[in-house]
Amino acid sequence: MTHVHFIGIGGSGLSAIARLLKESGYEVTGSDQSLSSFAADLQNIGVQIFVGHHPRNVSGAEMVIRSSAIKDENPEVQAALQAGIPVYKRSDFLGRLMQNKTGIGIAGTHGKTTTTAMIAWMLYALKRDPSFIAGGTLNNLKVNARAGKGEAFVIEADEYDRMFLGLKPQIEVVTNLEHDHPDCFPTFQDMHSAFESFVDLLPPDGTLIACAEDEGAVTLITHARRKGLSVVSYSIQGEMTINSPQWVQARAIKPNEKGGFNFSVMTNMGSMTNAFNVSLQVPGEHNIRNALAALSVAAVMGLPMKRAADALSQFTGTGRRFEVRGEPKGVLLVDDYAHHPTEIRATLAGARARYPERRIWAVWQPHTYSRTQTLLYEFSRAFSDADEVIVTEVYASREAKQDFSAAEVVSSMPHTSARYGGSLADTKKYLLEHLRFNDVVIVLSAGDADRITADLLKEL
Repeated sequence: MTHVHFIGIGGSGLSAIARLLKESGYEVTGSDQSLSSFAADLQNIGVQIFVGHHPRNVSGAEMVIRSSAIKDENPEVQAALQAGIPVYKRSDFLGRLMQNKTGIGIAGTHGKTTTTAMIAWMLYALKRDPSFIAGGTLNNLKVNARAGKGEAFVIEADEYDRMFLGLKPQIEVVTNLEHDHPDCFPTFQDMHSAFESFVDLLPPDGTLIACAEDEGAVTLITHARRKGLSVVSYSIQGEMTINSPQWVQARAIKPNEKGGFNFSVMTNMGSMTNAFNVSLQVPGEHNIRNALAALSVAAVMGLPMKRAADALSQFTGTGRRFEVRGEPKGVLLVDDYAHHPTEIRATLAGARARYPERRIWAVWQPHTYSRTQTLLYEFSRAFSDADEVIVTEVYASREAKQDFSAAEVVSSMPHTSARYGGSLADTKKYLLEHLRFNDVVIVLSAGDADRITADLLKEL
């Protein structure tokens, strides 16, 4: 039995790999600075977790996998290297997991976690027993990874640190392409080049699936065609920007009583001649596109499309993606992972469509100084669908603290009711003093601001 040790096991990326290896029969240990919910879930299936980093934690390991946030000088990295134990990043290791499988890699600036989860759930519901690694917990299955016995291996293709270039995909999905992670990609062209390299990973008989409504994704369609690859485009009717030999399209879109949208789907792939219907439970027009991406995968794989659509109608979302945490004293509390202007706009638009008559509070925790400063103008214009906006201090994440305050973002906002909240504790205090019955609070954070939601749930 191979012993694999993970440094930084509490994050969504490494915890998913750890779970998959544990289910595949590996001995798995891991360490992190604190015990996250992902790490606690791993403890429950027999993974030994060390809180804190120490050289002795790697004892007995035959290989070590570290997260992108773990530096070379980490004591466990140094201990492993001195002991001759190979140390890998995710990008060095994931490709071997996908060998002898039909790899399905889902990439994009936004939507990749939900789309990965939709595809994994769809294949599971269709009895295909997929392996999968997602960046969040699937509400339907209560896990963020699984070692299946089927041919499909579904994986969220994370562009950060160019992790996705270590994958071995047969099918790729690109949901969209906008500039993000300026600490890793200083310019959009840097990021675009990485995505072109991702497309280049496809074998000659591989397929690229991409959104025909997104300018960045369309450039990748052009790139794939130049290489002679098979391409499938998806879009909402009337929004398709290119002609494609193979397409999947949503039509007759209407809000439904579940807070999502009903729509019909047409495709020119396979033997489909009639439209079939989808009734989504997850809110927002962006999730229609995510569902179309999943249905495009089903079409490429030759799966029964009506059954695939029925499976997506049963999909209940992923953790921290418009996750309703409760409604104490008539105040609805929602956690969302949105941390890019486009994601914030999409989440708030979905909330406005779902709760048109309720007062919506957007509580935003900026994530990293580099992203906040690079996209400051876009962030300042992203909150029009919220009635009240509170901006907390920046969550530095992997970056060193800087002489920059999120108050500068608030000062540039045209929103008539935007304020700087400061610390999480001060923000929570303000909310407790001003919330009233029938309000909706959406905490937008890829950091630790979900603590606000947890505290409000207890204190209201």
